[in-house]
Amino acid sequence: MNLRKKPKKIMSKSISRARAEAPAKGASRSLEALIADLSSQDDGVRVKARHSLVALGKTAVPPLVEALKNKNYLRRWEAAKALGEIGDPEAAPALVDALEDEEFDVRWLAGEGLIKMNINGLKPLLRALEHRGDSVLLLEGAHHVFHDLTKGALRKYLLPVLAALEALEPRGGLPWVARHEMEVEIPWAARQALEILEKGEKP
Repeated sequence: MNLRKKPKKIMSKSISRARAEAPAKGASRSLEALIADLSSQDDGVRVKARHSLVALGKTAVPPLVEALKNKNYLRRWEAAKALGEIGDPEAAPALVDALEDEEFDVRWLAGEGLIKMNINGLKPLLRALEHRGDSVLLLEGAHHVFHDLTKGALRKYLLPVLAALEALEPRGGLPWVARHEMEVEIPWAARQALEILEKGEKP
């Protein structure tokens, strides 16, 4: 799985971080406007809106999660980046779902967000692998996340899962391994890692 390629940049200019503003009367309406601005064709408008949403923190998470499902690519891209920067574990399941987005850049940002969440992003990803181990996009996204997390304290928990994922890579131009291995080996390895983590054996 060739996942170490960096995504293309969609920003054409550098914009300074927007100053955080405390939610005031009518804040929900402002929040809607900020989410809408994530679809703007103007780079500056999008970046300013994203920075304002990140500054709002947890308050912005639910609408950003919804924005991840929007048909507009720019809105999904900005939402994935914002959720990764906020780092709220409540967004982890949505970022796991975004690993199956049709656009590579959105999938990459979702993976980066899960990596930043560390163990809080790991558990929902392992649960997804347990039930959707036949999704190629999910497997690729999981490889991205585990590849980075195995460099740290979670290494001993994730190595078996990473090994199972890497066993799926094509070798010598041959087709991928039989489908039943995808449906059995990876979910099993994910389940084992999840059980260890949920028993409290944290790194």
